[in-house]
Amino acid sequence: MLECSANDCSNVPRMMTLPAIFWRALVAISTVAVGGCSVGTPTVNGVAGAPPSPARSWTPPSSGLAPEPPQVAAPIPADLLGRANQLSLGDVIDLALRNNPVTRVSWAQAREAAATYGATRGSFFPSITGSAAVSRTKSVSVNGGASIERTQVNPALTLNYLLLDFGGRSGTIEQARQNLFAADLTHNATLQNVVLQVESAYFTYMANSALLGAERSAIAEARANLSSAEQRDSVGLATIADVLQARTALSQEQLNFESIQGSLQTARGNLAAAMGIPANVSYDLGPLSSAVPVRAVSVTVDSLIADALVRRPDLAAARAEAASAAAEIRVAKSAMLPALTFGGNAGRTYADPTKYGGGSYGLSLGVSVPIFSGFTQQYDVAAARARADAATAQADVLRQQVTTQVFTSYYSLQTSGQRVTTADALLASAEQSEQVAAGRYREGVGSIIDLLTAQSALANARAQQVQSRWQWYTALAQLAHDAGVLGTRGETPFPFVSLPGTNPSTPNVPHP
Repeated sequence: MLECSANDCSNVPRMMTLPAIFWRALVAISTVAVGGCSVGTPTVNGVAGAPPSPARSWTPPSSGLAPEPPQVAAPIPADLLGRANQLSLGDVIDLALRNNPVTRVSWAQAREAAATYGATRGSFFPSITGSAAVSRTKSVSVNGGASIERTQVNPALTLNYLLLDFGGRSGTIEQARQNLFAADLTHNATLQNVVLQVESAYFTYMANSALLGAERSAIAEARANLSSAEQRDSVGLATIADVLQARTALSQEQLNFESIQGSLQTARGNLAAAMGIPANVSYDLGPLSSAVPVRAVSVTVDSLIADALVRRPDLAAARAEAASAAAEIRVAKSAMLPALTFGGNAGRTYADPTKYGGGSYGLSLGVSVPIFSGFTQQYDVAAARARADAATAQADVLRQQVTTQVFTSYYSLQTSGQRVTTADALLASAEQSEQVAAGRYREGVGSIIDLLTAQSALANARAQQVQSRWQWYTALAQLAHDAGVLGTRGETPFPFVSLPGTNPSTPNVPHP
């Protein structure tokens, strides 16, 4: 410990002067104050600002949180409310594009990009600023002289104009222009994504609804079998085993019916979410008057891929983002070059007494030359080039993905069409097999096992026919989306030819 008496400070080091001792003491006091005085969690609206421990949840205050906004608009617009229980596919898509918040987000971003582009173009114009000042002064009397009172009003205009910056302004405007293109194209892609989402949900709902109808037929047939087995058992032409087996088959079909009912409600909720309305809103879909016309696309996969590379809005947006990043290089380079500016100001002073008033003006022409900034501009240019390379590579990645998506969805549609043809043939065969088994059982030459097996195969064939047709329609929408031609009304503008084994004269549903 360092000690120093009042009369002898010889043991204090020479560097320990009074200022040094003062600052060391101040640092020590600050350290004690900061380290020794801990503060607790602050409160907000009367509750702690954080949970009390990692294992405890936070209790929000009764006030201060943003409330749930009120539902201003009706979930279903007035023009669709009259047919809310008979919505067509076109109505569903229209409702989704109006209500889905994703489209509102992309639209707002597009409007923001447009406004930003408009703001950047203002850099080619001079900026003019107006100002005015009012002052009242009174000087004190000096050496017996009279004091002076003066009132002044000073309006003024100031002009600043960037004459030349070697590409900085034009690069910024080009960057904003490409960002505008990217935002608008992204909005187009968002619309196609929403249409695909709502169509997929619509087809799933309709498939489950059709499955429910097919299952009702299976339940009716199972009940008829049970009644027939009970009658045959009552007259001694069958055993109780036939009755139990028929009853088991009926219970199995009823269980399938209940499962499909649950799937239908789930599909209904997913469709409501795709339309941007609450799942508990009352709505239903109108029935289709006929079967879905299953056809084959008559164009090659190579032509679809070539069209997709031109038409896909998300790919075009990626190319615009790459062009925006390339324009950023020009902006970064301009910071390394001189800039020529022009300025001017004009004003007038109105004073009382008037001898202090008068006009004034000034003009200036300036050149700024960057000399050295610690290599900041050079690194900015290198960073801009790297971002441009990354954006270009990202567009190449998306281009490869588009090619793969179109190729996959094209052959998925072909497979779905072949499955429809096969499912139709399977259903026809299953219906004949069930009719033969039912006739043999009624004549007493067939067993209940053969009849139940045939009816189970018939129920499965019905389900596969329903699913294959709606899966084909989903595959068609997916191909139109991947090719970049899916319209905002669900259009799929492909040339078609009839599939072998299907009825080409069946009327079309909302897809042209």
